[in-house]
Amino acid sequence: MSTRIIKGNSAPLRGEFTPPGDKSVSHRSLMIGSLARGKSRVTGFLNCDDTISTADAMSRLGIPLKIRGSNVEINGNGLSGLNEPQDIIDAGNSGTTTRLLSGLLCAQDFFTVVTGDKYLRARPMKRVVDPLRLMGASITGREGGNRLPLAITGGKLTGISYELPVASAQVKSALLLAGLYADGITEVIETEPTRDHTERMLNYFGAEVTRDGKSIKIDRQEDFKGRDISVPADISSAAFFIVAALINPGSEILIRNVGLNPLRTGVLDILEHMGGNIEILHSKEESGEPVGDILVRSSELRSVEVKGDMIPKAIDELPVIAVAASFAEGETVIKDAAELRVKETDRIKAMTAELGKMGAGVKEFQDGMSIAGKESLSGAACSSWGDHRVAMAVAVAATRARGETEIEGAESVSVSYPEFFDVIGRLRS
Repeated sequence: MSTRIIKGNSAPLRGEFTPPGDKSVSHRSLMIGSLARGKSRVTGFLNCDDTISTADAMSRLGIPLKIRGSNVEINGNGLSGLNEPQDIIDAGNSGTTTRLLSGLLCAQDFFTVVTGDKYLRARPMKRVVDPLRLMGASITGREGGNRLPLAITGGKLTGISYELPVASAQVKSALLLAGLYADGITEVIETEPTRDHTERMLNYFGAEVTRDGKSIKIDRQEDFKGRDISVPADISSAAFFIVAALINPGSEILIRNVGLNPLRTGVLDILEHMGGNIEILHSKEESGEPVGDILVRSSELRSVEVKGDMIPKAIDELPVIAVAASFAEGETVIKDAAELRVKETDRIKAMTAELGKMGAGVKEFQDGMSIAGKESLSGAACSSWGDHRVAMAVAVAATRARGETEIEGAESVSVSYPEFFDVIGRLRS
């Protein structure tokens, strides 16, 4: 386990950079490219622990993949082109790999076992297992299928109409991928809109996915052809630098080619509502996804209430929004965010504990937290809790704190942003 030391005292961030590719889009490019017939070339791919778990899984399922840095070449064999793996599939720490893959595997004519690391084995899976069973899937696992390992015996599926009990793009995507193979129409009804990368990419490849209000439908599909995919930079990774620039006086940074999917830009809406000076430049569309550059200048922030339909649009960015709130005027309240408790770690508990060590006025609720903003925090000995987003959020808080902050378990950033500490060091130099 490695420890990183962040020197505080509020050095401004200056310069421009392009964050690594979007993790959600990178996962989907590998899976959907593998289901296409023929070659797909992916550029801007996020080469990190989580996406390599998906790449390894697709390779074990018989798909030839070549990864060179951020470029990937996939030779898909069509919807019926996956083969039974000779060993278990290890999804590592990746919930996206596990849940989306479950939707694919339950439609295949073979047997598969999926497991993961100790953090993934502790995360709930019934939210995806239950609706797949309603489609006819045969899935068993610990705690009645709620915990990994999952044993999946593929077979014939039938489309269902299913209203999501929790806002989850992973569950929605698993059902849509299963729906590619199911007899009849598969309908997913969302209570709150969630990121729609799967729908956009399937449509980009020529599969037909339709949306009518909260209803998303897919019918059984014929083979579609491989295509080239340009993965935009990840707004979730960009968010840490946006907050770092906002809270450190004198900062001005330009973040290039960031994915601006409207179901992912909740962090920008919230930070602008807090008074953040954020400007979008050079908007365009690539491979079915909106992208643009983000110009950020340091700002005096004020408190905000984050709740309701704002939560799914910013769920992965809430830890660093809590950091922004720690330096804002007034008390920020985050609620309706109980989903944070079943991420890579319990992020409500983790952020309450770590910001508390640094002197922030944080109170924990069952579904969120309140943060009383202060002029500054103090460096402390902190932990990542084995969670990449907690590690990066603590590092951002440390840039504005007095003195030094130690982050134990800092290597967890490799799950989504292996170069994170190098980039933030360069922008502060």
